[in-house]
Amino acid sequence: MDLITSLSDLINRAHHIVFFGGAGVSTESGIPDFRSQNGLYSLKSKYGVPYEVMLSHSYFESNTATFFAFYRDLMINENAVPNSAHLFLAHLAEKKDVTIITQNIDGLHQMAGSRKVIELHGSIQRNHCVKCGKSFPLSAIIASHGIPFCDQCGGVIKPDVVLYEEPLSDVIITRALIALQAADLLIIAGTSLNVYPASSLINYFFGNNIVVINKDDIPINKPIKLKINGKIGEVFSRVESLIKP
Repeated sequence: MDLITSLSDLINRAHHIVFFGGAGVSTESGIPDFRSQNGLYSLKSKYGVPYEVMLSHSYFESNTATFFAFYRDLMINENAVPNSAHLFLAHLAEKKDVTIITQNIDGLHQMAGSRKVIELHGSIQRNHCVKCGKSFPLSAIIASHGIPFCDQCGGVIKPDVVLYEEPLSDVIITRALIALQAADLLIIAGTSLNVYPASSLINYFFGNNIVVINKDDIPINKPIKLKINGKIGEVFSRVESLIKP
């Protein structure tokens, strides 16, 4: 049995599936990842500060204008659309109980039609005033110049993304743990599993079926049922025709 058939068989037999995805899920949509050889963190910063540093809470607080120049330039991709991986998971959720736990902030899973999406690190699609809490869409950030300010109270509008030095939401973590503990199939894809505490969540999956779809090896201390090296969208495109109605 080849790897694609084996993956299809695991999906067909599963009742509760958790898909745990990272930046590699969206690279086929034209959004660069962070830690690969050609990822964002490997690029020379045009702002004189490493991009990884610019994604910290302290940098946002102390260099707000430069943060937003960087954010608009490299963190927002208005032309990105869901790829085959996003679409496959949305279609699969019409047949199976599928929960997506994503480290991505692009909102492409929801754009593809998925509803049970747990965003560990927030979303660029949502923004709020740090002073009064008023919500703003992504278009408000795009349309603004320099630092975006609230039209209600004048406070700074901050993207609802989790920056370095900021904690993950306890509510979000709890939702992820509940989904993982209820799952009988865990598919891990497009992630280095190097970002804590997100990477530690997979320890709360207690089933026997773990599938890894990744270009590189990842640090995982659990037995892997199936490992596929390849692009996630391409893998799922081949699997889709083998999924039972």
